[in-house]
Amino acid sequence: MTRLYLPASLQALARLHSGAGLSRTGAVEAEDDAEESEYAALLTAAVASAELVGHGKRRVVVVAEVDDGVERVVVADVVAVHVDVEPGAEPDDDLAWFATQEIDRLLEGS
Repeated sequence: MTRLYLPASLQALARLHSGAGLSRTGAVEAEDDAEESEYAALLTAAVASAELVGHGKRRVVVVAEVDDGVERVVVADVVAVHVDVEPGAEPDDDLAWFATQEIDRLLEGS
């Protein structure tokens, strides 16, 4: 299993949640299982999300665990979602963690 950090937008998260899935392209992998490596991968994906969504929008990072070789991430692969609490967060602001069960509520509030 590989843990991926996928830069995304709220719209991409909604598509994923509706069953469309997300491409693995652009996903960031941690160098190892160390907490520092996983945090670095999260931050790298957050920067890529900021570039994807544009200034002033909420960054989204989808964390998924997939088998090697899988090219498309589906909602069953998702283990967590990290999102800016407020639009317009600074690049060094931490993202809030959301469990997969909270995705509906997260999307309703977007």
